[in-house]
Amino acid sequence: MKIGFVLNDFATERCGTSVTLMNKASQMGHSVYALDVGDFIFCNDSCMKIYAYKIEQCDRLLSPEECLQQLKSADMIKSKIPLGELDVLFLRNNPTEENSMRHWAEQAGIAFGRLAEQEGVLVLNDPYGLSEAFIDKLYFEELPKCIKPGSIITRYKSEILRFWDKHDKKMVLKPLQGSGGKDVYLIDKKEKNINQIIDTILAQGYVIAQEYLPEVDQGGDIRVLLMNGRVLEENGEKALIGRVNKNKEEFRSNFKVGAIASNSQLTPAIEKIVSLTSPKLIRDGLFLVGLDVIKDKLIEINVLSPGGLDRFKDIGMSDFSETVIKAIERKLYYKKKYKGRFSNRVLATME
Repeated sequence: MKIGFVLNDFATERCGTSVTLMNKASQMGHSVYALDVGDFIFCNDSCMKIYAYKIEQCDRLLSPEECLQQLKSADMIKSKIPLGELDVLFLRNNPTEENSMRHWAEQAGIAFGRLAEQEGVLVLNDPYGLSEAFIDKLYFEELPKCIKPGSIITRYKSEILRFWDKHDKKMVLKPLQGSGGKDVYLIDKKEKNINQIIDTILAQGYVIAQEYLPEVDQGGDIRVLLMNGRVLEENGEKALIGRVNKNKEEFRSNFKVGAIASNSQLTPAIEKIVSLTSPKLIRDGLFLVGLDVIKDKLIEINVLSPGGLDRFKDIGMSDFSETVIKAIERKLYYKKKYKGRFSNRVLATME
C-alpha cells in the first residue's frame, strides 16, 4: 500500500510514535510518504496534490532514529504527487503543539483530511470524528461521569476558586487546549500565586480545573493505547505503560517533563474504563487513541496524534507498530473488496 503520514513540521519532528510507525510500514514493504500540514494543494478544477518525502527502501532494516535522519537529510527532496495516489492518509499532526505563529496549521490536517476522504483515500483517524473531538478535553467530558474525576471548565476565576474550595483547596489546573503537560499546575493550600497562575492560563482561553487524585503520588499514571476501541495487543503483550516521575517535586507524569516508563498491568478498573470509552471511539471512527489513567479514573483522552509506542522498548516490550500497520492493511483490504459500501468512519475502527 501507499501510505502518507501527516506531521506537524519536519523541523520539530522527533523520533516518536509517528516515526516508529513510518519505519515499520517501510520495513514491511509499503511505500511510505511523509508530509506536514503545509504540504497540501487544493485546486477546485482538478484533484488534490501534496508535496511529500518518500522513505527510500534500504538493503538493511533501519532503526526509527535512522529513518528520521533519512527524512531530515539535506539530500531528501519533496515530490509533488496526486493525493489520490495514496491508499491511506494517517493524520499524525497534533494541533495543540502548534505555536502562536502557526494558527493556520491547527485545523489544516483535519480539514484537508476530509477532502482526502472525498477523493477516496482511507483517512485515519476519521477526520469527521476528529473534528467532533478536536478539543479533546471537552470530548473527554462526554464520557460517563463514573470513570472521571470531578472537574469544571470555565473562564471565570470565581468559579475556579469555588471549585478549589469545594475540593479541600487542592486541584489540577490546565488549559483546555494543550498537551505534553505544558502549563499544568497542582494548586494546594500552600500556593501563594494562585491568582497569577489562573490569570496566566486564562490568557490562553478556557481553563479546566480537575479534582486532584492522590494516587498519582504513589505510582504516576498509566498510558493505555487503544486500537479499534480495544487495548492494543501484540504477541500476548498489551499496550499499557506506566509513567512515573522520579522528581518528587513534580506531580506531572508526562514523558516530556521527565517521567520514565514502567511496566503496568490491565486491571479490572482499567478494563471498565475501556469498556465504557470504546463504544464512543468506535462510533466516531477514532482508530488509534491514548487513555491516561490513575487507578480507577480516566484523567485524559488523546485522540490527536497519541504517542507512547516509542517508549515500550525502554521496558523490554515490543513497540506494537507491526500490529498497527497490519490493522491498516486489513482496513484497506475491506475497503477494496466492499467497493465503497463501508464509510470511512466505519472502516476506521473495523477490525
